[in-house]
Formats: sequence, structure tokens, C-alpha cells
Amino acid sequence: MATRPITAEEHARITAAIRAAEQQTDGEIYCVVARASDNYFYPAAFTATLAMLIVSLLLTIGIEAWWLSVRLPYFVSAQGLAILCVFALLWAFPGLRIHLVPRRLRYQAAHANAVKQFLARNVHLTSARTGVLIFVSLAERYAEVVADNGIDGRVGQHVWDDVVRDLIAHARGDRLADGFVTAVATVGSVLAEHFPVSPGDTNELDDHLVEI
Repeated sequence: MATRPITAEEHARITAAIRAAEQQTDGEIYCVVARASDNYFYPAAFTATLAMLIVSLLLTIGIEAWWLSVRLPYFVSAQGLAILCVFALLWAFPGLRIHLVPRRLRYQAAHANAVKQFLARNVHLTSARTGVLIFVSLAERYAEVVADNGIDGRVGQHVWDDVVRDLIAHARGDRLADGFVTAVATVGSVLAEHFPVSPGDTNELDDHLVEI
């Protein structure tokens, strides 16, 4: 996924793309990019603890096979110290945590954040219920299009999947801003097909990319 910050010029390009797309439709487009959707300390700590317990069990079996013995208080103390060291490492280096979290849980966190942003940014409160959120969470390498009821029922999921696939491809090439511009144009075309602009249409949502 993209690693470099989105520049002011790229923000301006995305804003221009949103405004251009919304000139053709009554729909509204909102863009959000998150650095991460969770801090992942607790799930990472759980995985690390489970791994340490398994390693301890294997070590115990190995010691027993070599006819060696370790007094239980020493063994438990060493085990506890090892777990504390792992916790301290996870606390000091947050970037390590996500690598200990299963992909399914990472995607669940990112999806929950997408829905949260959809509601928090009032994308669901447009007059015709035609708001669309384009969401990316970088740490999880995750993207999603969340469409309100007014438009989602008229558009097949494969359309949004294609938008997401292209957006992720741009992000992997460190061209996230280009990905948003392309996604906005595609979503704008879909909205224009089903909800062309009408006289008196008003802009109900901010036309810029939000970084969180």
C-alpha cells in the first residue's frame, strides 16, 4: 500500500475530481483514507501469548526427553518474563502488532471503520439517500465502497468490486491519489447514470479527501 503522504497538490486534484463528478449527478461522493483502523494491541498480545504457551509446551516436552528437569517456579518465572518482554516489544513498536493479527480480523476492523466513517461523516443523510463513501485503510491494505440505499439497490456489487480492485492496484503502486481520482470518476459515472443532475441540486457533503 501507499506509504508516502498525500500532498496538498494531490488533495486539490481529488477535490477537483469530486466536484467534476458531482456536476453530473444528484449523488454525493465522500473520500476517507485511514492510516490504520485499529491499534491491534490486544489481538496481537493474545496471539503472542498463545504462541509463547505453545513454545513453552514444546520446550517442556524437549526437556523431558533429554532427562532434564527445571524447577516449576523457575520455569513459570521464565515464561512470565518472556511474555512481558513480548508485550513490551508490542507496546514500543506498534508497527509489529498488525503482523500478528489474522487477515480476517484486520479486514473486519477496516470494514467496521468504513461503516463508522459512513455514518460519522453523514454520508447516509443525503436527501435522496445517494451518498457514496470511498474508503481506504492503509495498514490493512483494505479499500471499500459504501453506498447508501438509494444507489446500492440499483448497482451490482461487481461494479463496486471493480472500483476497489483498481483503487488497491493504484495504492500498491504508491499512486493512491491517482487511485482516488479514478475511483471518484467511476463512481460519478455510475451515479450520473442512475441519478443525473437536476435543477436546484445542492452540494450536501464536503468535497475533499479526509485523512484520519
